Amino acid sequence: MKKLLSGKLHILSLGCAKNQIDSEVMAGLAWASGMTMAERPQDADVLLVNTCGFIRPAKEESIEAILTLAQIKKQQGHAMKLVVAGCLAQRYGKELLAEIPETDLLVGTGEVGRIAGHLRNLQTAGPKRAAVVSRPDFLMTSRHERMLPSGAAVAYLKISDGCSNRCAYCVIPSIRGRARSRRPDDILREAETLVARGIREIILIGQDTTAYGRDLKNRPALSGLLSDLSGISGLRRLRLLYAHPAHLRTDVLETIAARENICRYIDLPIQHIDDAILHAMNRRVSSKTIWEIIRQARGLMPDLALRTSLIVGFPGETPKRFERLLDFVGETRFDHLGVFTYSREEGTPAANLPSRISEKEKERRQDAIMSEQADISHAVNRTLIGSVQEVLIEGLSDRSDFAWVGRCRRQAPDIDGITYLKNGPAAIGDFVRCRITGADHYDLFGEILFDNCEKKSL
Repeated sequence: MKKLLSGKLHILSLGCAKNQIDSEVMAGLAWASGMTMAERPQDADVLLVNTCGFIRPAKEESIEAILTLAQIKKQQGHAMKLVVAGCLAQRYGKELLAEIPETDLLVGTGEVGRIAGHLRNLQTAGPKRAAVVSRPDFLMTSRHERMLPSGAAVAYLKISDGCSNRCAYCVIPSIRGRARSRRPDDILREAETLVARGIREIILIGQDTTAYGRDLKNRPALSGLLSDLSGISGLRRLRLLYAHPAHLRTDVLETIAARENICRYIDLPIQHIDDAILHAMNRRVSSKTIWEIIRQARGLMPDLALRTSLIVGFPGETPKRFERLLDFVGETRFDHLGVFTYSREEGTPAANLPSRISEKEKERRQDAIMSEQADISHAVNRTLIGSVQEVLIEGLSDRSDFAWVGRCRRQAPDIDGITYLKNGPAAIGDFVRCRITGADHYDLFGEILFDNCEKKSL
């Protein structure tokens, strides 16, 4: 590729793993066009913040990050450029550009694949500021070479983008567009490339992974994709996130149960269990179906780690309906669980619903569920004491009594707990067998066993 760019680029990526992949794609395109990467924003010629605009706390974090980089730009001088990209840019466009005059360029989610051209225009167009918000239809392919963190042993792989579910509280369809699946052969090519680059665990993501293939001509099945990916030589772990309960089918559960290198881990974001709330949310799934999925999944995989996410304080969530959700949490005993307070987002059907609940009450309900879940997580983790787990070493520990931190198959990065290990030697990227010796509410503690330690280089 002809080198069209010069200078150093610093990228700050906010929000979810799907955004992280977009940032890696943009970094790869900028690098291929001649830019180098700057770890510190002060050392860059161009600052790019890839924003999240999903709910109010995410929007606030994005605005704060933009203003922080704007201050750095001001301190460093007028030659530095500030680019705002991603979901917040897509959602608010020129309004955001006007509100933050330090921004030189604003690009929406549909412009990820054209970032090199935009950066080139930024370098040659002088002081003119611009906002480019197009139709959100970008879908990466295996031809997009991502810039992964140095020495990474884990990578996310986006099998689809966008969403067609139209949940009543959610702005994702307007920010990311309709659901678009990548072709299976293209996904396999990227996975093979990632493994060749040293990736040992691949985590499949999308706005709704279990809706994969429905928009493609021959409607490839997610179970078939999982099976094909699990056959890649050198891939030690495969993990599936964002499995919408309305679309999770038996064949997917059976494939996870049958394949040794697919983690027996399911992220099942149910959001609620009360049927009236599920209907108001437009989740297109009943409480009965949710219960059936959980029973079936645990029946097929007794050692399954089950994660969910919930929303409390949705309009119409009466005290009785909340108690129903709290009882469900206590009865189901999820291994991992996260709770969001409902965020009223303009442009969504739920924004016009009556029976609003105060922020104080939302937070009380959130705390009640998280308190219940903390006790459950602690009890579940304590049942693992004495067991032998396979752990992927991810870094040095910040505790003096443990040398390493890593994750067993029951733990996904960033959203679950970690495993602390002692009795090295080991190295980042190694898979080690360890015996669990202790547990707290979210983390595990163990000792490395020396009878079976697989090095990353093997």
